[in-house]
Amino acid sequence: MNWLDLAACRFEDPELFFPLTEDGASLAQIERARRICHGCPVLRECRTWAVRRGETDGVWGGLTARQRKSLSAGRATDQRTRRL
Repeated sequence: MNWLDLAACRFEDPELFFPLTEDGASLAQIERARRICHGCPVLRECRTWAVRRGETDGVWGGLTARQRKSLSAGRATDQRTRRL
């Protein structure tokens, strides 16, 4: 069984998870998507998949693209620092 088969969002409208922006009127949409993610049994799998894949759009694992990019940048910095 694929983790997607267990996702809390599997019966939701996919458009909910792909707001046009990450500010303004889209903030309410993002918050609705995050509430669904919050109770999801595969939140970590979803988040990890999106970060590793470099997803540039949508809410995945309760994180926006901007948040995932920041998370990825932080990990890259940590890895570079460990090599020093």
